[in-house]
Amino acid sequence: MLKRLLIRNVALIKSLELDFCARLNILSGETGAGKSIIVDSLMLLLGGKYDKTVLRYGEDSGFVEGVFDANAGAKKILEDFGYDAEDEIIVNRKFNSDGKNEIRINGRSATALMLRALTEKLVDIYGQNEYQSLAKNSEHLRILDYYVRHNTAAALKNLSAEYAKLQKINRELREVGDDKERLQNADLLSYQINEIEKARVREGEEDELVARRRVITGAERIAAALNTAKESLSYSDEINAQQLISQALDALNSVSDIGGVYKELAGRLNAVSIELDDIAAVACDELDNTEFDPRELDALESRLDVLRSLKRKYGDYAKMTRWLSEAKERLYKLETGAELYEKLQKQKRDALAAAYGLALSVSAVRKAGAAGFEKLIVRELADLGMADASFKIVFEDLPAENDCEKVLTQNGLDRVEFYLSANAGHPVKPLVKIISGGELSRFMLALKVVSSRIDDIPTMIFDEVDTGISGKIGQEVAKKLAVISRSHQVLCVTHLPQIASMADNHYLIEKSAANNETVTGVTLLDQNGVIDEISRLSGAKDISVQSHENARQMKAWSDSFKSSESSG
Repeated sequence: MLKRLLIRNVALIKSLELDFCARLNILSGETGAGKSIIVDSLMLLLGGKYDKTVLRYGEDSGFVEGVFDANAGAKKILEDFGYDAEDEIIVNRKFNSDGKNEIRINGRSATALMLRALTEKLVDIYGQNEYQSLAKNSEHLRILDYYVRHNTAAALKNLSAEYAKLQKINRELREVGDDKERLQNADLLSYQINEIEKARVREGEEDELVARRRVITGAERIAAALNTAKESLSYSDEINAQQLISQALDALNSVSDIGGVYKELAGRLNAVSIELDDIAAVACDELDNTEFDPRELDALESRLDVLRSLKRKYGDYAKMTRWLSEAKERLYKLETGAELYEKLQKQKRDALAAAYGLALSVSAVRKAGAAGFEKLIVRELADLGMADASFKIVFEDLPAENDCEKVLTQNGLDRVEFYLSANAGHPVKPLVKIISGGELSRFMLALKVVSSRIDDIPTMIFDEVDTGISGKIGQEVAKKLAVISRSHQVLCVTHLPQIASMADNHYLIEKSAANNETVTGVTLLDQNGVIDEISRLSGAKDISVQSHENARQMKAWSDSFKSSESSG
């Protein structure tokens, strides 16, 4: 469950810390006080997209943190991520004015994707997105699958494996192709393989050729430099380095018997003289090699063109070598393709038959489960003031095995849609076309009530659950929330006094202005504060002297109802 929520610099909230109880937590307040800010902060905590407009005006950064008790599902996700499976999970998200944000789970960096995977095991949120999801038939199948998941798990696992096998076979078939495609592909591969092998490329050859071209194109500069070096070092009629060193060496030899230092200098200078002789000889030899045949440069440029053309097509030497090896394997498959193609076609028929059989099994389980699911939803709708409602899960006809491949997915073949009639004597019609705002709220709550009995998600958040409802229906919704909160932690944003009166903890959200700034704050109400807020929500606080007494009676009745539910 969510034990603590900390919010810093989100919209009108400057700093806020909330401790939630394990049962029904109600948040209420005037319109515009900031109830949606609390929900938006929770969405950030659950991995929702960060928009820098949520940052409080004038601040550089904001922060949201949640402290959760871990359940088995969350611990498994932590282990999958390589984190320690601790009993307490601390999630925090820091965000900046530049649009960047940082997520941490138990102090370690995480992504939004990881955060969503973790928190979906901890929190189920009911709000505007859930309303919108009912407009997608794929969501209808997902809802039904969640209800029957324990009965379909094994078959769906096997179906997913067969579907993956089928996809792999199809990829191999596309590679092999039919007779015409094989011939075309084989011709192209043969040409490409021959092109590479005929070139006989050596590793590092391009670098060698580039270096040789640099020498050839710089031949005149090289010859001039070598000639100058030779003349400067070698004996000639003019003064050169060797003559000067020889004179210096004679001078030092003449005094080498006077002191060791002069003898040492003479020895070092003699070594220099020997080295200069060698350098001059090498320069002379190199000078003899500076004349190049122009045809060598032409051949070199031609070879470079070949190498670079191959490089553009197939990559560098390592990639080209790997491509060549893979191309030979593909060519072999193509050349023996007729036999392979028939083998793959048989494998496909077998895999498709197996997948089709599993899909039929899953469909049968879904249809059996749908009947029970329909009854449960109708029962909950009756409790919520829709006693004449009819609800059906309509399955499309399944295709024959020969026609199933285009429809088949890893979830099977079923296409389902929710149908509803809210009134007696009216036929059921597609849910999304006939349902009103109040009916939609009650239908979604009925779904949540049914799912709460079979899921292990500890915390449920309800936002806009009271849209379009009031009076006795509001009280029925309040009773449903109270029932759910006996086995799940519930957080609910509401404007109905009937729902507020069921609170185990009631938080009042208020907006205030001081020192030229507007701030949203939250107060945990005591018993008197709860009565006062129920009176305000009823709309009679400043009109009727009986409003407080009515609120007190409503609260007493709600506490009695919760007590009977707990003892039952």
